[in-house]
Amino acid sequence: MDVKSTLNDSRLFSNLELSANQVVEGFISGIHKSPFHGFSAEFAEHKIYNTGETTKHIDWKLFAKTDKLYTKRYEEETNLRCHMILDNSASMYYPEVKKLGVDNLNKIGFGVLSIAAIMSILKRQRDAVGLSIYSDAYNFYVNEKNSERHFQMLFDRLNSVTVPENPSKLTRTYYYLHQIAEKIHRRSLIFLFSDMFQTEVEAQKLFEALQHLKYNKHEVVLFHLMDATRELHFDFDNTPKRFLDVETGEHIDVYAENIKEAYATQVGAYIDDLKLKCAQYKIKYVGVDVGDDFSHVLNTFMVERQKFV
Repeated sequence: MDVKSTLNDSRLFSNLELSANQVVEGFISGIHKSPFHGFSAEFAEHKIYNTGETTKHIDWKLFAKTDKLYTKRYEEETNLRCHMILDNSASMYYPEVKKLGVDNLNKIGFGVLSIAAIMSILKRQRDAVGLSIYSDAYNFYVNEKNSERHFQMLFDRLNSVTVPENPSKLTRTYYYLHQIAEKIHRRSLIFLFSDMFQTEVEAQKLFEALQHLKYNKHEVVLFHLMDATRELHFDFDNTPKRFLDVETGEHIDVYAENIKEAYATQVGAYIDDLKLKCAQYKIKYVGVDVGDDFSHVLNTFMVERQKFV
């Protein structure tokens, strides 16, 4: 078997776009539990009519069914420019999952499917999407477009990062965020999916990089991905264990119970500092447990989209 076939067989999703659409439809089916009662697949190609606009594009058939005025949207209309940033460093492949699936994901799988689900909504809305992926290098960049061909290329590229073959070890998140910020010139809604773990823990440089993303009046949302059970609460059985840093290779042999309290204190302090700096720089911080469903991510997206447009 050739290398290309092997990679295709090891992809997380046989059809990423289909999986993303299933996530979105599941979100829509439960929309009555959230503030977004007006959002459904039926309105994906419409926008609310605003008084003073021309009436020639009003969808009167939809008005007859809903008693609300909507105008039809056309392919050349783009109300939103959105740029997705994905951290593809080694720590994002935690936890180790033997068989990944929609209900059984590690951080990289959750990040990929979250981005794909948001892209699925943006595709229906005819909005423009760009993508950046970094690890120990700036692996991929494409600017914002809204063509069918562009979306298919993005889905394919996203699916390819879910191959956990020798993921990159070292990363400097702040360094690549600066590079990404330099590339995005037109005002955009930026979503960063990262566990915010890096080899060089230089907090001030990281916060400066996040601030740089606000350049040109971009709106920035940080989805901080963590496995809450293990990485936040350090919930392991109290037997001797070897904890390995997947990015440096360093390890420590301990009883989890002996360091649980100190670990939780350190991680909690780091997250509190991250939240504080995000608030200072007017970056929306969203903590995400990869063991949960996608409603938190998609609800956040819907709120931020409404505020941005």
